[in-house]
This record gives sequence, C-alpha cells and structure tokens, in this order.
Amino acid sequence: MGRFETLLGTDFDRQPSDDVEDVIYEALDDARHRVRVPGLVELMNDSSAPERERFLACVALTTWAEPTGYETVIALTRDPKTAPWYNLLIDRKFSVDNTFAQLSPAVGDSDDLAHEKGTQNLRTEAFRSLVRIADREYFDEKLADLLDRETVAAVLSDIHEVIGRGVVQLAEGLTQKFDLTTQLIDLAAAVATVDGPAAVRLAREVLSHDAGPRALIHAVAVVQRSRTPEAREFAQYLSSVGNDRVRDEIRQSLKSE
Repeated sequence: MGRFETLLGTDFDRQPSDDVEDVIYEALDDARHRVRVPGLVELMNDSSAPERERFLACVALTTWAEPTGYETVIALTRDPKTAPWYNLLIDRKFSVDNTFAQLSPAVGDSDDLAHEKGTQNLRTEAFRSLVRIADREYFDEKLADLLDRETVAAVLSDIHEVIGRGVVQLAEGLTQKFDLTTQLIDLAAAVATVDGPAAVRLAREVLSHDAGPRALIHAVAVVQRSRTPEAREFAQYLSSVGNDRVRDEIRQSLKSE
C-alpha cells in the first residue's frame, strides 16, 4: 500500500476506503488521526508527490486544525497562483481555480478541533487570509457563509478592505473571471451579523456598480440577518430594483420579524 493510501485511503480501523472525504471527516471524532499528521505534513511538502495528493493532505491537516495546515493556507494566499495545486480543480461554470473554494470549508469545519488543540487564533488568521484574496480568487459561495459571528468581528476590517478593492474593479469596468459582485455581496451579508448598518452600506456600494439578478437575490441575506431600520430601507430598495423572486424573498423575510 502506497503512502497516500495509508494516510487517507484507509480508515482508522485500518480498512480500505475509496472516499478520502470520509476519512478526513471521520477524524473529527477520532483522536487516532494525530498519528497520521507527520506523514501528511511530509506528503504535503513533497514536491515530487502528485498535486492531488499534496492538496488533499493540506485539506486534511487544515480540517484537523493542525498548525501546519493553517500556516500553509496563510502562506499560499500571499501569492495564490504559486500554490502547487493551483488549477488542480476547475470550476465548471467560470473555468477558474476552485482549490481555495475547497480549502474554505476545511478551515470552517475545523472549529471544534481548533478549540481542542488550542489553534483557534491560527484558524482565524487562515480565514483572514482567505478573505483578503476574495477580490481576486473564486470561492464558489463557500467562504462568507462559513464565517461565524466571532470570526466576522475579528476580520471585519479585512472584509471592508476587500469589498473596497472589489468595488474599485467594478467601478473601472474591469473584466471579471467570475461573479465578483455576488462574492462581495456575500461578504457584506456576513457583516450583517455584527454590524447591520455597515452591511447595508457595503452592499449598496457594490450594487451601485452592478445590480444583476444573482447579486440582488444574495443581497436579501443582509435583510434576513439584520433587523435595523437601515435593513428595512434596504429591503424596499431591493424590492424596487429586483425581480419577483427578490420581492418574494423580501416579503418572507419581513414576515418572520
């Protein structure tokens, strides 16, 4: 049995598994995963190993709240395209790299183990690093919704900055490789959990340059997560510029108040 099969192709009862994801997530409730950490670190850093194996090793280490996993995510975001597995996964809709979109859930799902292992601060920094590249890299709706209230509060200034940079791109009419507008709106909606008025301001800034149907639908989340007067006013705006689906979702949101 090869190195990869031993590390991620075998469950913790030493039975072969053809589902790497099952093995990774089984570890969340099985301390025996710690024995495999050194081997996974070695595999992830082995430039001669297949890109897929290195990437999955990083996903595992990050999901398991290991410092090396978080630190690798942080380091790669400094220059995303230098990631050894960049473009290993390609999004079908936009034909862009999808690996950072897959690393986001790994950071998100590591919450419990991060508390157990005392790596919560590194988890937050990993999220911060991902947020900082959200104006350049695609996250397939898998970043903003993973940011819990505590994390949003910690990276709030970074969210403001990345939305600001994204708005500049939209204002300048730069060609986008993916739906940047909606990705920015999702981040604004995340802000609504800690600062409703700020979330509305950020969403309005984005929509002032691009108010497409998909972005408007996603903007409803700002209303759903914030019960401020600003959010109710924003709901009226969305209803006036959105389609029937937007108006219906706004009505449902206001009914639940």
